[in-house]
Amino acid sequence: MIVILTKDVKGTGKSGDVVKVSDGYARNMLIPRGLAKPATEGNVKSLNKQKAIMEEKQEAARQAAVRSAEKLESTTVEIETRGGENGKLFGSVTTKDIAEAVKAQTDMNIDKKKIVLDSPIKETGITTVTVKLYPEVSAQMKVRVTAKN
Repeated sequence: MIVILTKDVKGTGKSGDVVKVSDGYARNMLIPRGLAKPATEGNVKSLNKQKAIMEEKQEAARQAAVRSAEKLESTTVEIETRGGENGKLFGSVTTKDIAEAVKAQTDMNIDKKKIVLDSPIKETGITTVTVKLYPEVSAQMKVRVTAKN
């Protein structure tokens, strides 16, 4: 029997896949548990429409990420924190601090988990930080850290 999987099934396929399984497996396991539905002509057309809609949404999200990346690359975020002599900071600047500064200065919401720092910033100066906005889209943003006494 050919079925359309509605959820990921280990060893069978992922959600949205059209797979051929044994009749008993489909009738007794997949369909009653809501893991699959029969691959009728109407169900296949519905699946194709849903896939097209999802692709359009993903492309729109990717385009929005590209626009955000362009905006971030042309921006230098200013962070002022307590510091001591020779450009050393008391404490450090973390991804949370950077995300809050971006929100305050550019009105862009960026999740702190999307900001990539090898280690927290502990000195004053300009640091280049990577922001992963989408799976294939990332931006190099400049962060200027200054010390206040």
